[in-house]
Amino acid sequence: MSELGRVIEPRRGAGYWLGVLRDALRGRTGDLTSGSLGRAIVVLAVPMVLEMMMESIFAVVDIFFVARLGAASVAAVGLTESFLGLVYTVAMGLSIGVTAIVARRIGEGDEEGAAEATVQAIVLAVVLAALLGVAGGVGAPKLLRLMGASEEVVAVGSGYTAVSLGGSVVILLLFIMNAAFRGAGDAAIAMRVLWLANGLNIVLDPLLIFGIGPFPELGVTGAAVATATGRGVGVVLQLYVLLRLGGRLRVAARHLRVRIGTMLRVLRLSGVGMVQGAIDAVAWVAVIRIISGFGSEAVAGYMISIRIVLFILLPALGIGNAAATLVGQGLGAGDPGRAERAVWSAARLNFFFLGSVATLVLLAAPWVVGIFGADDVTRAHAVFGLRVLSISLYPYAVGLVVNQSFNGAGMPWVPALVYLVAFWLWEIPAAWLLAHRFGLGPNGVFIAMTAAFSSVAVLSTILFRRGGWKGARV
Repeated sequence: MSELGRVIEPRRGAGYWLGVLRDALRGRTGDLTSGSLGRAIVVLAVPMVLEMMMESIFAVVDIFFVARLGAASVAAVGLTESFLGLVYTVAMGLSIGVTAIVARRIGEGDEEGAAEATVQAIVLAVVLAALLGVAGGVGAPKLLRLMGASEEVVAVGSGYTAVSLGGSVVILLLFIMNAAFRGAGDAAIAMRVLWLANGLNIVLDPLLIFGIGPFPELGVTGAAVATATGRGVGVVLQLYVLLRLGGRLRVAARHLRVRIGTMLRVLRLSGVGMVQGAIDAVAWVAVIRIISGFGSEAVAGYMISIRIVLFILLPALGIGNAAATLVGQGLGAGDPGRAERAVWSAARLNFFFLGSVATLVLLAAPWVVGIFGADDVTRAHAVFGLRVLSISLYPYAVGLVVNQSFNGAGMPWVPALVYLVAFWLWEIPAAWLLAHRFGLGPNGVFIAMTAAFSSVAVLSTILFRRGGWKGARV
């Protein structure tokens, strides 16, 4: 039964929803498997949206200050982000498995199982981060050259790349533990962690980039140091909450040991989630590799437009994460009908939110891009890209929620298949053809990306409506 056009709790008054909003910010979610579905969505979505806004601010703040250093520095950040995409792939893959298992166990009333899954995911994250961090930190210059960077970009950006990739452990741990909090329904905790991490990043960025006061002038490398420091402090807070404060999810001494069965269960779901993310990440690498052939200004323009789009998308992902949690807990409680209604209600909310913001950005693209202070050529690329990509956000608002719902149900291979078709079989060939064969340059890449985002929404919605996810086991 489709609930896409249904208004959430239309008969509730403003006073009721103000109370729900206060509960959301205070972390008072209550039982998410029963009662008002509208309230459940809001108390989860509000802190998750704010959490994702904080995550998106990491990227925007860095590029805001780095843009003052010139196109070479912006290009170095952009090329590094392509490799960080692989780190995020691992982080989000693990997050998918953790959220699905923790949400299902909480829905079943098994808090011990939720704690066990969280600990095993943390162990996996540390091991994988060590491998990624060493490889990325040592091979930074080679990685930049592999992406077609000029020697100027390599000279300016190697330090940024080394610090960013070398600090992979804080990225993975931040993602994993916040995913566990979200799966348990403790979304306000994840929100507060990102507030703290971002506050530190915002303060440290200009100090370390430009050498203000007693701080050293590190240039673009300072942006990486600031971000790693902010995230590191956030990880410390997460561990304190898990071990000392708790909530629905609390780790005790009895959980601090390796449990092979639980770890394999996490790894099974997370492994498919990593494949899902890898398909997405490789597509990003391929796209920026195509654009890099048109010069540093094209890469810089692409990065500015993408950072703005991600700033919009990440809060929208918060609504998708709320749907994923409700699907997992709903299936755990044996109520797939409630889970389905939650998805369509969240999709409608996301369409309104993302569509409204996309419309504003579409109309105000020159002004938004101008905030970053780029040169005229870079700005022209960024404005065109931002306008074209904004169009895709209307259908993608629904597709994003539906794909997250598959993940919450424990079926991450479905979005993986959708991404494989939309990005590898469609976006990458179309981007190359439009950019080179049809002579559209970077503009052709943006057009191909928009078509791919739109196709994700269509494919995922068709598959979701078939209903096979209702019988998924975790």
